[in-house]
Amino acid sequence: MIELYLTEISKYVITGSMAAFTLFSFLVFMYKGEKRRGWIYALQTVALFATQFACFIQIIAQTGSKRYFLLLMIQTLVLISTISMFKMVYPDGNRLLINNMCMFLMVGMIMITRISYGKGIRQFIIASASLVIAFLVPEILFRCAFLERMGWIFAGIGLAVLLILLIYGSVTNGSKINFRIAGLSFQPQEIVKIIFAFFIASILAQKKDFKTVCIVTAIAAAHVLVLVLLKDLGSALIYFVVYLCVLFVATNQPLYFLGGLFSGAAASFVAYKLFPHVQQRVLAWKDPWTEIDSTGYQITQSLFAISGGGLWGLGLYGGTPSSIPYVEEDFMFAAIAEELGIIFASCLIAVCISTFLMILLEAYKIKNNFGRLLCVGLGVTYIFQVFLTVGGDSKFIPLTGVTLPLVSYGGTSVMVTIVMLSLVEGECLVRSDERYQAYLEKKREKMNGRKK
Repeated sequence: MIELYLTEISKYVITGSMAAFTLFSFLVFMYKGEKRRGWIYALQTVALFATQFACFIQIIAQTGSKRYFLLLMIQTLVLISTISMFKMVYPDGNRLLINNMCMFLMVGMIMITRISYGKGIRQFIIASASLVIAFLVPEILFRCAFLERMGWIFAGIGLAVLLILLIYGSVTNGSKINFRIAGLSFQPQEIVKIIFAFFIASILAQKKDFKTVCIVTAIAAAHVLVLVLLKDLGSALIYFVVYLCVLFVATNQPLYFLGGLFSGAAASFVAYKLFPHVQQRVLAWKDPWTEIDSTGYQITQSLFAISGGGLWGLGLYGGTPSSIPYVEEDFMFAAIAEELGIIFASCLIAVCISTFLMILLEAYKIKNNFGRLLCVGLGVTYIFQVFLTVGGDSKFIPLTGVTLPLVSYGGTSVMVTIVMLSLVEGECLVRSDERYQAYLEKKREKMNGRKK
């Protein structure tokens, strides 16, 4: 009886804390400067750990296992250390991105642990190691200005990695997306997302003439074509949209954007005609109920889970997310909606949007063309992946098989997303340095004026 009361009460605490966190993630935009936002970040952090604590109360009440107490303590320590260290080491960085990142990681680790304890522990270890790497990334980007001049090198590296994957990669669920070294499996196309963003940002920041645009477009198309041959159409779509958006921001030419949309629509039609598995996904999307025992099984189970959770959710261990094949990888949004509720899942989407808006805001403030285009590329990569995952799980669009960033199970995806957000933090450092240099320049001009 006590367990039942704890589960019911914690459901409302979880939803309320998540709603408060979401509210604070948008209140931040009302204030300029990190110092004026300090009280909001403090309240946001409290809401984060209140959500985590209430979730673990549910888990412990349902399982009766004391091992989750230790896991709660360790995860709390890692998240507190991450938030505190970023604030101390990079005071000019953007704290909203770090807080949101920690919230996503926390929700993901809780849900994955609930589905599979072993996978949850592996995800936690990989995320913790990635956070250590994340502390180094902003400083490296700040000190290595030569990276913005290596566009063609990035292009060659990205294509080479994808071609190696095409030749030596292993097939998983019909797509050649995994590569194994010394028994470890990772997905190189996830890493190439960052390399690809560096490539297009570097070239388009230096030249925007028609000839350069044609060459860059051809190389970007080659990346997409290799991904199509790998049958990783979700990643191919992400690469295409990222290039199109960065090209539009760099050139401010609507014709390029419209031409890209037309080419993309034509390529999608060709892919539909050439690949049977694409046809199956489209048919399953149009009418999954007639194929509920075969190709439509995943999406129908996802819809059952989303609708079955209601506003407040069934509570952790109250639903049956494992009935959806590959739920921890492709259908985490459905699992969250079922057990934590539609309100919680909607708040999660809203926090994703606030993360994207903050990345764009930081990009707008950067004077350096490379930094601005890099942030745009990374931001679009992030939010479009969210759109593909949530849209696929809710039958808004056909399934693409991409993960929900920082929430779904997948070591390479988690590491890459953490590094992406760290790169944005690095550009915040560059921007703050630009302000400092401008301040010194004005001071020199005033001093010279007085001497005259």
